[in-house]
Amino acid sequence: MLKVVNLNKEYNTQTNKFKVIDNINLEVKKGEFVSIMGPSGAGKTTLLNILSTVDKPTEGKVYYDNKDVHALNNKEISKFRRDNIGFIFQDYNLLDSMSVEDNIALPLVIVGKKQSYIQSEIIRLSKFFGIDGHLKKYPYELSGGQKQRVAAARALITSPSIIFADEPTGALDSKSSSELLNCLKDMNEKFNVTVIMVTHDAFAASYSKKVIFIKDGKLNARIDSNGKRKEFFKNIMDLLTSLGGEVNELI
Repeated sequence: MLKVVNLNKEYNTQTNKFKVIDNINLEVKKGEFVSIMGPSGAGKTTLLNILSTVDKPTEGKVYYDNKDVHALNNKEISKFRRDNIGFIFQDYNLLDSMSVEDNIALPLVIVGKKQSYIQSEIIRLSKFFGIDGHLKKYPYELSGGQKQRVAAARALITSPSIIFADEPTGALDSKSSSELLNCLKDMNEKFNVTVIMVTHDAFAASYSKKVIFIKDGKLNARIDSNGKRKEFFKNIMDLLTSLGGEVNELI
């Protein structure tokens, strides 16, 4: 579904060049749930932005179903992003002047879907995310966990093929984090939507099926789940403590 070939990203100043992404090659199959981890400044969010077409690479290709998305013009990229990609951000990006119901509906309103269809999708997804009792409220009346589940429903309402989540549990307490992560896991499994999540949290990463570690802009290691989340969490923690040593053989 998603293939990255020889990806590089540099930023130039008057005196220096900074290589944030260094020759990354990566494949993500349809229906996978992949977490990207690494220390601050490793290039996690930059990679996420390039994969999601928000940013462009200095060199390299990003293919969706064999289509080089960065070869598209701005109008084509915007349409591709609208039709295929959903986003969940750490700070929710909800509009406080709109109700929960309207926040969820917004992506479908923008593309002119019929009101009856929009309403049925709102009901379906609000029940799935456990927020159907809050549709008439406004975001400022919700907890952080409820806001993030509203954001997840909004991301899913266009039936995207892939959802990108940037530190989605970063502002949540442990209970709200668990609730959201279970929703993301169910969403991945029940709707077969691909999820790519950037996180610094091993607990959050343990809900995914695969974890990719980035260090100094390079893919440093990969570890796959055996389906047992507690064991996977321990394996992630063990690898995190060894990142200063030899881990390249795990790729």
